[in-house]
Amino acid sequence: MHPELEALLALQEKDQAVTATDEALAALHPELQALDEAQAVAERALATAQAAIQAASDRREELEGKIANYRTMQEQRRQRLEWVRGAKEASTLMAELDLARSVLAKEEAEFMRSGDAVTESERRAAEAERALEELRARQAAAREALAGRREQIVGERERAVVEREEAAGRVSGAMLARYERIRRGKAPLALYPLHADACGHCFTAVPTQRRALIQRGVTIEGCEACGVLLYSKE
Repeated sequence: MHPELEALLALQEKDQAVTATDEALAALHPELQALDEAQAVAERALATAQAAIQAASDRREELEGKIANYRTMQEQRRQRLEWVRGAKEASTLMAELDLARSVLAKEEAEFMRSGDAVTESERRAAEAERALEELRARQAAAREALAGRREQIVGERERAVVEREEAAGRVSGAMLARYERIRRGKAPLALYPLHADACGHCFTAVPTQRRALIQRGVTIEGCEACGVLLYSKE
């Protein structure tokens, strides 16, 4: 066996352990995302209901202002009517009063309905708030479990990273640089065992002379096709 092969294989094993914890952390994401999305839906429903309260309240205030303005104008017409002497002008003012009275009645009816709209909006907002609180209560256990699992995996990853660095320290600088360069490539691993007379990763045939050197542990050769480091299990 090549003197550095054992250290390289140990390093690769530690890298696989780190990768496994990364994958375990990533596997938690869909569960957490589903919880977050459900909560976001409930939060949007509450925000919409609260916005409806504001809109209904604004409409009610708008109507209140219009009604007050109409009443002021009506009072002004009545006062003018008291001083009018001409029949034509009096007739015109009476017509304006009648029309304004009709408009005012419609606005007052709308004002009453606006109060109902505010009440209904407040009821829906209260329901949305209760629904959000109930959802959070239902999710609490699942979120706590996810947080516990994540904390455990993070701890495992930290230990795996420490062990990985220790393993890397036992590999020569030149070989470590070569190993790291291969890991940044497309192959899942940097080291593969020979598969009969071929590379264990891409299954490209390895020339007989190079294969013999690998099998005797004289050298750690790279695959001419995919670039991974090759070794013999025997």
